[in-house]
Amino acid sequence: MWLAAWPVTAVFVLSNAATPLYVLWQRDIGFSKGTLTLVFAFYIVGLIGSLLVSGVVSDRVGRKPVLVPALVLALLACLIFATATSVTALIVARLFTGIAVGAVVSAGMAAVTDVAGPQRKRIAALLASCAMVFGAGLGPLLAGVLSEVAPGPTVTVFVVEAVLLFTALLVVWRVPVARPAVVQKGAWARVPGVPRGNGRQLVIGIAVFAPGITATSFVLSLGPSLLSGLLGTTSRIVAGAMAFVMFLAATGVQFAVQHLARRTILTAGAVSTTLSMVSLMVAVHMSSVVVLIASALLAGAGQGMGQLGGLSLLNSTVPTRRLAEANAALNVGGYVPAGILPVSAGYLSDAVGLTSGATVFGAVLMGLSVIGGLVVLASRRRTVER
Repeated sequence: MWLAAWPVTAVFVLSNAATPLYVLWQRDIGFSKGTLTLVFAFYIVGLIGSLLVSGVVSDRVGRKPVLVPALVLALLACLIFATATSVTALIVARLFTGIAVGAVVSAGMAAVTDVAGPQRKRIAALLASCAMVFGAGLGPLLAGVLSEVAPGPTVTVFVVEAVLLFTALLVVWRVPVARPAVVQKGAWARVPGVPRGNGRQLVIGIAVFAPGITATSFVLSLGPSLLSGLLGTTSRIVAGAMAFVMFLAATGVQFAVQHLARRTILTAGAVSTTLSMVSLMVAVHMSSVVVLIASALLAGAGQGMGQLGGLSLLNSTVPTRRLAEANAALNVGGYVPAGILPVSAGYLSDAVGLTSGATVFGAVLMGLSVIGGLVVLASRRRTVER
C-alpha cells in the first residue's frame, strides 16, 4: 500500500516544483503577474482535461495503463522545464504536468485503495491524500534549496525529479493491481461523476475541498510575488519553504484528525480556510511575513481536511469499479475554482495592485469557505457519518 502511494508523491513533487523558480523566469523571460497565474492555470487546464478521461479509462482498463503514460508525460515535462526559454515552453510544461497529475489523482489514488483492500479503505484514503499533499510540498522546497545552492537554478531540481519519476515507473510496473473483471459501457470521455445515491457526499466534499485547494493554489502562484514584491523577501528558499510548511500542515493535520467523525473534519477544514483568508488580508495590509506564513499554514490545513473528508466519504460509499471516476469528480470540483480565482486575482493585481488584488481574493474565498461550512452543517448527519 505504501509503495502504491509513491507514484502519487513523485508526480506531485513535480506539480509545484516550479513555484520558487517563477521569479527567475520572470526576470529572464519577462512577464507580468497575470501571465504568471495564466501559466499556473494551464496546469489546471491539463489536469481537468485529464480527469475527463483518466478516471473512466482507469476504471475500465485498469490503473497501470493510465499511470505509465502519465509518468512518461511527467518525465517529458521535466525536460521542457529544464530547457525553458519562453512563456510558451512554461505553458506546455505546466500543461503536461497537469495531465499527469490528473491521471494520478484518479488512477493512482484508486490504486492505493485497490491494494489496501476492503478492510482498510479509511487508512487508504488517508495515505493517498497524504501522499498527494506531501509531494506537493516537497517539490517547492527541493526547488528552492537546489536553486540557491546548486548549479543550474532552473535545471537541477528537474533532473532530481526525473530520477524520482523513474523509480515511480518501476513501482507501477511491480505493484499487483488487477485489471477490472467487468468492462463498463458508455462514453470514454465525460464529465466524471459518482453513482446514483452518492451525489450528496460529492457535493459536501467539494464544498470544503474546493476553497481549501483554491487557497493553496493562490499561495503557490502568487506567494513568491507577495514575498518579493510586497514583503521584501527575495530568497527562493523562503518561498519554497513556505509552500513546504503549508503542505506539511496539510499532511500533519490529516494524521491528527483521522479518527474524528467526517462531519467534524469537514467543518474544521472550512473554518481553517476561512481563517487563512482573514490572515492573508491582514498580512498584505501589515506587510507581515509571519502572518503570511500563518495564512499558508491555515490554507494547508484547510485543504488537507477538506481533501481527507471528501476522499473518505467517497471511499466509504462508492464501489471500487467507480472509485477512480469518483476521485476525478472530486478533483474537478476542486480544481475549477483553483484555476479561475487565482488567475483572476493575478490580473486584478496587475490592474489595482497586489494589496488590493489579494484583499479581494481573500474576501471572495472567505465567503465560499463559510458557505462550505454551512453546507456541511446543514447536511444530514447520516450522510457524513463516521
